[in-house]
Amino acid sequence: QVLLVESGGRLVQAGDSLRLSCAASGRTSSSFAMGWFRQAPGKDREFVAAISWSGRSTYYANSVKGRFTISRDNAKITVYLQMDSLKPEDTAVYYCAAGTTYYSNIYYVRPSEYNYWGQGTQVSVSS
Repeated sequence: QVLLVESGGRLVQAGDSLRLSCAASGRTSSSFAMGWFRQAPGKDREFVAAISWSGRSTYYANSVKGRFTISRDNAKITVYLQMDSLKPEDTAVYYCAAGTTYYSNIYYVRPSEYNYWGQGTQVSVSS
């Protein structure tokens, strides 16, 4: 079992920056691709960003490309989401996810590809 705990969410103004963190604990000896998803009120959960186990491969949703950056520190078993130029439409609960993988440069986009999920952290962007 792997436990994921997100942190860093808060209320900010449009144009501000924010960095989310997701720390993993438990059975972390396996290799994991990591991702961030978000869910706004009344909407489905949507993909935001993904990163491979090696950290060399990343992928972003079009809505955040150029503004958000995903990274990871495998020594700390932590993944980050740097969010710049935040917009009100970025308001959502942000979830971290981990997917077991045998491939160091593979990332996942679909929620079904992830085995573990965090409890979420609220990001609110005021206009």
